[in-house]
Amino acid sequence: MKYIDEYRDGQAARALAASITRTVTRPWTIMEVCGGQTHSIVKYGIDRLLPPEIELVHGPGCPVCVTSLETIDRANAIASRPDVIFCSFGDMLRVPGSRGDLLQLKSQGSDVRVVYSPLDAVDLAAARPDRKVVFFAIGFETTAPPNAMAVWMAKKRKLSNFSALVSHVLVPPMMNAMLGAPDNLVQGFLGPGHVCTVMGESEYRPIVDRFHVPIVITGFEPIDLLEGVLRTVEQLESGRADVENAYARAVRPEGNPRSRQLLNDVFEVCDRKWRGVGMIPQSGFRLRPEYRDHDAEQIFKVDDIETHESSICISGQILKGQKKPHHCPAFGKQCTPQTPLGATMVSSEGACAAYHAYGRHLEAVATVDGAQAPLMSTAT
Repeated sequence: MKYIDEYRDGQAARALAASITRTVTRPWTIMEVCGGQTHSIVKYGIDRLLPPEIELVHGPGCPVCVTSLETIDRANAIASRPDVIFCSFGDMLRVPGSRGDLLQLKSQGSDVRVVYSPLDAVDLAAARPDRKVVFFAIGFETTAPPNAMAVWMAKKRKLSNFSALVSHVLVPPMMNAMLGAPDNLVQGFLGPGHVCTVMGESEYRPIVDRFHVPIVITGFEPIDLLEGVLRTVEQLESGRADVENAYARAVRPEGNPRSRQLLNDVFEVCDRKWRGVGMIPQSGFRLRPEYRDHDAEQIFKVDDIETHESSICISGQILKGQKKPHHCPAFGKQCTPQTPLGATMVSSEGACAAYHAYGRHLEAVATVDGAQAPLMSTAT
């Protein structure tokens, strides 16, 4: 398949859905790991093409959504300083902290800037030696290499006024934590394709061995997702559990060795708190000691943060796959993309934002079992 339309072909999608229907004999609960996959599932109605035996639940696979409230509040505290130029990707500006967001600080006069590459922040630090330039480094393993490169470059260029507020999170420890929880219902995973382009397959094999769950590394288009579901169901029905790569056009078994080496050089693994989930041991990256001169958390001493989360937001349960957005009484009412109560509504990859964008907040019936599946389109 050379062209994107081939991965959105309606006839091919229906054929895969029919194969899943023929294969499944009992109920199975499958979690897609990546928020981009969640967005595509809702956009294209993938969940409605599936037989009722297959329940897709949405995992904490959006880095914007799982960045802890404490980290957001630390970012806001640093950005509010008059000597700071605070740089971030645009999707973090509206994530609500305890007392507002970065966009509100910008409107109040703080120097908050959207950058399109972490290296832009490094160049800004070189151009403005009179100001402290801070880059908000968040994300899964996918965005960690360019963020590591920014810190590496700042050290090499001796830019003492550049620092990074690091809050990277790692996928395999999160999967371990979810599978080890007493209330876990997940029986198989659609693995995160873009993360695996960096990290490869090897980190997922211990999870398969420990919990005997299939993990099928999957892409983001409708055909990718349906193929991933089919391979997962085939494993579940046969009693197998293995790591399969259904995204071979992008993922190599070893990942990207040079990126992995860069991550090892700049970062070390640490415990990390996930918003709505809690502390997960060894689930994050922080800067190694030799890069601590560029560690914003150390430089600005913002550890003593008192947080206040919305009392009616259930994003934590949504991130853990326990509930879906339409189960929240505030969904589409008090909580909308214009007035978000939680990060799952702010991020374009958040489950709540995806459900809202494609009109599911307008539906009177929460369950979609038995509903007529929307026709797939080949339009981009």
